[in-house]
Amino acid sequence: MNQTEIINIFTKKTLGLTFVLSAAALAFAQEKVGITGNIVNKSNQAVPYASVTFSNKANKALSDATLTDERGQYKLDLAPGNYDITVEAVDYKKSVINKQITAAGSIGALSIVPEAAGNDLKTQDIQGVVITAANTKAYKVELDKKTYDPSQDIVSKGGNLQDVLANVPSVSVDTDGTVSMRGSSNVRFLINGKPSALLGIDDGANALQSIPADQIERIEVITNPSSKFEASGTAGILNIILKKNKKTGFNGSVTGTVGYLPQTSLNTNLSWRKGNLTWFLNGGGGYRESKNTNRNNATYFNAVSPLDRTQMNQESISENKNDNYNASAGLVYDISDKTSVNASGTVRTFDSDNIGNVIYDYRFLNGTRSLTQRLNDGSNNNLAFQGDFGLDHKFDDKGQNLSLSLSLQRNRSYNDTDVTQTNDDIFALQNVIDQTTKNNTVVAKADYELPIGEKSRIEAGYRLDINKNTYNNDVLERTSPTANFDYLADFTYDANYKEMFNAAYVQFKSKIGNVGYQLGLRNENSKIDIDYLNLNPQSNINKTKNYNNLFPSVFLSYEIAKDNQFLVNYSRRIDRPRSFFLIPNPSYSDNQNIFLGNIDLNPSYVDSYEVGYSISKSKFTINPTLYFRHSTDDVKMLVYSADGIFYTKPINLGTDDRFGLDLNFSWDATKWLKFLGNVDLFGYNTKGIYYDPEILNEPMSFEGSGFSSRARLTSTFKIDKTFSFQIQGFYRGGQKTENQNRQDMYTINFGASKTIWKGNGTISFNIQDIFNTRAMRSVTNTSEFSRESYMQWQPRQFALSLTYRFKQGEKIDQPKKKKDINANESGDDQQGPM
Repeated sequence: MNQTEIINIFTKKTLGLTFVLSAAALAFAQEKVGITGNIVNKSNQAVPYASVTFSNKANKALSDATLTDERGQYKLDLAPGNYDITVEAVDYKKSVINKQITAAGSIGALSIVPEAAGNDLKTQDIQGVVITAANTKAYKVELDKKTYDPSQDIVSKGGNLQDVLANVPSVSVDTDGTVSMRGSSNVRFLINGKPSALLGIDDGANALQSIPADQIERIEVITNPSSKFEASGTAGILNIILKKNKKTGFNGSVTGTVGYLPQTSLNTNLSWRKGNLTWFLNGGGGYRESKNTNRNNATYFNAVSPLDRTQMNQESISENKNDNYNASAGLVYDISDKTSVNASGTVRTFDSDNIGNVIYDYRFLNGTRSLTQRLNDGSNNNLAFQGDFGLDHKFDDKGQNLSLSLSLQRNRSYNDTDVTQTNDDIFALQNVIDQTTKNNTVVAKADYELPIGEKSRIEAGYRLDINKNTYNNDVLERTSPTANFDYLADFTYDANYKEMFNAAYVQFKSKIGNVGYQLGLRNENSKIDIDYLNLNPQSNINKTKNYNNLFPSVFLSYEIAKDNQFLVNYSRRIDRPRSFFLIPNPSYSDNQNIFLGNIDLNPSYVDSYEVGYSISKSKFTINPTLYFRHSTDDVKMLVYSADGIFYTKPINLGTDDRFGLDLNFSWDATKWLKFLGNVDLFGYNTKGIYYDPEILNEPMSFEGSGFSSRARLTSTFKIDKTFSFQIQGFYRGGQKTENQNRQDMYTINFGASKTIWKGNGTISFNIQDIFNTRAMRSVTNTSEFSRESYMQWQPRQFALSLTYRFKQGEKIDQPKKKKDINANESGDDQQGPM
């Protein structure tokens, strides 16, 4: 029995046991009675969204809480007993009364009074259990980030993280799965505020597809991170917050999906909260097929010999089938009112089989023609584990907090590929490629917050990252069906990659009148060791790289009125090369298109500036941002041809400037029509010259400037209280550099959602890329060749999903604070942006 089978059995049995235990807990629960009531002010007007906490004086485990609706009314089920009822609402004084609950029915109106103006009473942290209303806005602007709520995203229901990211403002997903922000693909991914083994070593598209959309609570888009966040990712950070249900009693949901290209999935989110203990379990799995089409048509200009190629037409079609399973479980235990500990574990497995067919049509100077065909038969098995442990302590009720966390992660990937090539239907060669990649990561963090007075705060922290990657790559080749396999020396290697980062930051934030400011400084020291051994002894490399850098950040805000503010910020970032880019010959699957690593690749740095404005009203939100990014030692992909083979290699090159307007907006036009949109108008200016006499006949200039655009508009139509549908359009303008011209692209998606079973169920249907237009087209021109390229990562597809929810309690949240424009709410339960 292999590891994948063990994980599958573990996942299924764990989910089954969870359902059994949860059902048993419900069966033995104490009988409760239905209670209703309403909250009013001194003018007898309803107070909407006030929190009402019922504390059982005899047994805290029987306590519960709820939230009033827009009419100030509430209802919940309670065990009979003596209760202290605490009522709290922003801008109102806290009220506590005692009542004996004996039978079902209304307990009448409870009155609260506004805070007195001009006295010394300030709105302090609301203590105890607080109920928060569901966020009705899909998009929210905060001081140093933007938050996207995918729960209202119908077109990605039943999909995965990659599908969700395609709908996030300021983010775009290319046809090959590459994620970019404002035109730059150097995006740093975090899961719950930390790098995660769940995304694999190099954050590939397969990893994004293995995280179900149903398990994502929200996505934080951090285009210009403060010093509290790690400095990696010059384009910004995408922090994926996974669900941790915050409701009393036993709650959960199950979502099943079927679709075409064939896909099926079943995912569940379960939680149970009572007294001081909360546990959760998320898990599921699915099957999915995909199809990738790639065409390259090249014309060579310098043919001299009759055997020189004058033209090459290539078509590559690969079909992929994958299974993925995941399970995560965790608990939070409140040791006291001020101290809690948490632990969680996650396992994910991803298996795929792919078949690729590549056809090369060669034409020569003497007029002859030759056909070469490559058949690729490959498989991948990926297994990831992650364990997280944390302690959160509140020193007082004024906001002095300490958070400690430790994350242990492991990722293992097996890739096996058999390649058979024929030339004009005659056996030419066969390759056997076996690659094993392993990653071990330790992330330890400490974050401390200290309030100073009413409006100021100091934050400080330390972080240690230790990453170890090992690559074992074997490539064998034979040139006849009866010959022995021989190793390809340059591509058969063992490589060890180790990186250690030490980081410390300090940040001060305050507010003077309507002006809020946040000043931060981060120091990161990184050491990278690379040990590379292949079958050519002269190619062996042992290299150490050390970097120590300071990363300042400045954030300013001016509050014109409530929910109406100007934002100005600056930060310095670093782009450390991926380990994959530093391995000299990291992969081999196509002897006509070869990717080469560059062990001499160095980090690039970016200075990022933003000036923004945000206004948020009940029916609309507008957030235009002007931005400018200046990069030095910018990394570009060098494409060159040698002996008719195309090579791609990352290099450090000159400077790259990006500037533009990023406009995000939402508008509730009517009760039945809503819009969510994003427009990014940007210019670019790249300058640099690269020359390597071993691979280029003359220096290659990388100079290009121009203007391009991206736009996305999602329209949601609400037919009635139970039925809605969405139409989403995306457009990416063309982009031109010195050597490449990329054409524009558009796509249209559709989704519909219907609530059933008295609100406990939802059925959804969506179509991705209705007109099958989502493909990347480009033309590359050099003095030696011209190449037209076409790539479509996934054709049109549709999915049908069904969600069933079972619940016992109302949503509760941690103690919250009165909103402060200067507050930097990191947002995740793990307290972990650092």
